[in-house]
Amino acid sequence: MAMEAGSIVEGKVTRITNFGAFVELEEGKVGLIHISEIADVYVNDVHDFISEGDTVQVKVVNIDGNKIALSLKQAKAKPPESEGQPFRQRRGDFRRPQQRQLSASFEDKLSKFLKDSDERLTDLKRKTDSKRGGRGSRRSD
Repeated sequence: MAMEAGSIVEGKVTRITNFGAFVELEEGKVGLIHISEIADVYVNDVHDFISEGDTVQVKVVNIDGNKIALSLKQAKAKPPESEGQPFRQRRGDFRRPQQRQLSASFEDKLSKFLKDSDERLTDLKRKTDSKRGGRGSRRSD
C-alpha cells in the first residue's frame, strides 16, 4: 500500500530532538513529527509526550521527495461536540453570560470613576481659587 498525504499510519519513534521526533514508518521510510504537531497544547519538551521506542499512530501531512511530514495531534480523534461547529460560535456561546456580567460591572466602575473625578475637580478648584488672589490677599496688616 502506497503512503499518501492524509492517511494514518503506524510507526516507531527512533529519535527525539529539540524540534520534534523522527518516526520509522513502513518500508523503512522515516518521517518527522514537528514539535508543533505533537499535541494540542504548548510543547516545551517532546519527551513529556513521547519517548524513543514508542509505537505511535500518526497522520501523514505532506510528502515532499524524501521528506515526510507527520502529525501526532491530527491523528487523534476530535471530541464529537466540536465537530461541525465553528470555533468562533463555540467560544461566543461560552462567553455570553460572562460578557453580560462584565458590562454591568463596567457601568458601575464608570459611574464610580465619574463621581470620584467630580470630587477631585471640586477639591482642585477650591485650592486654586484661594491661591488666585496673589500674595497681597494673604497679608494681614
